[in-house]
Amino acid sequence: MKRRLFLGAVALAALPGLAYAHGPTRQKITLSTEVAAEPAEVWAAIGNFQDMGWHPAVHATTGNGGNEIDATRQLVLGEEGGPTIDEILYKYDATKMSYSYRITDVKVEVLPVTNYSSHLTVTPRDGGGSKIEWKGAFYRGYPNNDPPAELNDEAAIAAVSGVYQAGLDALVEKFGAPGS
Repeated sequence: MKRRLFLGAVALAALPGLAYAHGPTRQKITLSTEVAAEPAEVWAAIGNFQDMGWHPAVHATTGNGGNEIDATRQLVLGEEGGPTIDEILYKYDATKMSYSYRITDVKVEVLPVTNYSSHLTVTPRDGGGSKIEWKGAFYRGYPNNDPPAELNDEAAIAAVSGVYQAGLDALVEKFGAPGS
């Protein structure tokens, strides 16, 4: 009995320290934009998982499997021979104009995240045009406590937000803003 009380007291004493010993928390972001083009036109430009040429950071996209579940793609960033990101498609619905994918391989120096998944959707906008929404969930690039600044939560959020914003801005440039 004394031993149980002792072990219970030790366990309770350790609880406050556990609050400081947790690892990273999953980060989530959602960015969206509106364009003048109708959803079908926007989807025709961004709905093919095998072609991410609409994004200004992507130099080339290669892949296998089309828009089927478990299709893969590799993005080459910047220029020929640039850094790469490997991804896999896990949801695709052309009628709902949406797809979801995960990163399977990326160096944290390229994108400071781990366990990244993303969802891209096009919907009709009231009054005409389209809304494009890009959502992501991920962990920072450093899985342990006390990450370096370039691999912390803020760096991960800033990097993913920058990728999304650049892509959305390119779509506004391509299709125009509503009312313009």
